[in-house]
Amino acid sequence: MSFYIPPLFRIEERRALVDFIEAHAFGTLVSTGPAGLSVSHVPFVVEAPENGPLTLLMHFARSNPHWRELEGASDVLAIFQGPHAYVSPTWYENHPSVPTWNYTVVHAHGRARPVDEARLRDMLARLSGKYEKGNPQPWRMEALPEEFTAKMVNAVAGFAIEVEKLEGKFKLSQNRPGRDAALAADALEARGETDLATMMRAQARAPRR
Repeated sequence: MSFYIPPLFRIEERRALVDFIEAHAFGTLVSTGPAGLSVSHVPFVVEAPENGPLTLLMHFARSNPHWRELEGASDVLAIFQGPHAYVSPTWYENHPSVPTWNYTVVHAHGRARPVDEARLRDMLARLSGKYEKGNPQPWRMEALPEEFTAKMVNAVAGFAIEVEKLEGKFKLSQNRPGRDAALAADALEARGETDLATMMRAQARAPRR
C-alpha cells in the first residue's frame, strides 16, 4: 500500500511519531480479507520501549466481524489523524496562490495477533485509566464485581500489532515562500485552530533537511 509523502512533509523521527499516536490514539484500522476491505474505528494503547518494537494494542466487540479477519491478514494499517483545516490563499502575501488543506497524519503498518485474557484485561485497565485521569473520582475496572468484569471481557477480542513500518505526513505549509506559513498560522489560530497553528509554528522552527 503506497502513501504519497513529498519530502518536505515527511516526518521520520520515531519519538515524534510515537508521541503523535499517543496524543491522537483513537485511530482507524484497515485490513483486507476474503470479503474485501474492513474498517473499524478504535482506541489504541501504545507500547513503545526505548530499544524495542512499537506495539499497538486494541480491542473489538466480538459482534464486530472485523476481528475474525485480523489474524489471517498479511498486513493491517492503523491511521491516526491529527489537527487539520482549510487554508485560504487570501491569508498569504505571495500571489497568485490557490487554496489547500493542512493536515497531520501517521500510518502504522504491521501484523495483528490476538492477545490472551490477562493482556486484554491489562490493556482495558490502562486504556480507561488514561482517559479517566483528571476526573474527581476516576472509574476503575478493578472496582467492578468480578462476575460482571468477566462477562464484559468475554464480549471483546483483543489484538496487538507489532509495527513494521511507520510513516508520518505533516503538511503544514512548509512549501510556502516568505511569511506565508506564519500568516496562515495566525489566521488559523484566530479561527480557533490553535493546535494546528502551534504545529505549523513548531515545524517552521525545525531544521530543514
